[in-house]
Amino acid sequence: MSAQHPSIDDPELGVLTRAESTFDGGTVAVHDWYAGSVADGDADIELMIDGPEIDDVRSRLPRLRSVVADIDGIRRRASDAVITHFSDVEPEAHELDEGAADLRLEAIEASSDDEIVLHFVDTCGQHFPEGYWPAAHLAANGTVAAVTVES
Repeated sequence: MSAQHPSIDDPELGVLTRAESTFDGGTVAVHDWYAGSVADGDADIELMIDGPEIDDVRSRLPRLRSVVADIDGIRRRASDAVITHFSDVEPEAHELDEGAADLRLEAIEASSDDEIVLHFVDTCGQHFPEGYWPAAHLAANGTVAAVTVES
């Protein structure tokens, strides 16, 4: 944190700071987004909030809070959408359950165009090739509007 890039202490999302990367040799790159994390059982879910200006980031927090508040329901709807989207036929209930167990929510991204994207990790390596992961894009009402594969 610095005077140039103050942090945000949110009562529900925790401390959010301007994202930085430190490279070999000590060079620091300051990114155009804020980062934080929320606890999820024995792991954390990374939060990425697009925007170099603190007021822009603050404007995205209410929607991000609502997603985090319903994370269990949203995560399941999103994993079901991912498994359904990449299936040749309508998946059976046990296949959706297996997919929900195999796909771990790693990050939630709140973009400058008010889109929320859930980034998953394929923990078993059977659903997506190495280096690729599924993402679920949420509509304003919390439903899954699109599913993509990212790399």
